[in-house]
Amino acid sequence: MNRTDELRTARIDSLVTPTELAQRYPVSSSVASHVTDSRRRIEKILNGEDPRLLVVIGPCSIHDLNAAMEYATQLQAVTYTHQPLPTTSRR
Repeated sequence: MNRTDELRTARIDSLVTPTELAQRYPVSSSVASHVTDSRRRIEKILNGEDPRLLVVIGPCSIHDLNAAMEYATQLQAVTYTHQPLPTTSRR
């Protein structure tokens, strides 16, 4: 019989909880401020309090760090070309 279960997860001993992850890698105050400000801007756009268009772009997941960095570099260049655009926000 062929083994088909848990072929990709057999090596994982345990998963880190979100709380443990946040404790291991705390965000700086400037990053926290950026996230808070970005969320406020997005909320205003969605509520119609800001007339700008919100565009959500990007890969749904990152499994190739080099490709992700290249994508981010290209996105940043386009952002500068089409100013003023809202500040980017990562989820």
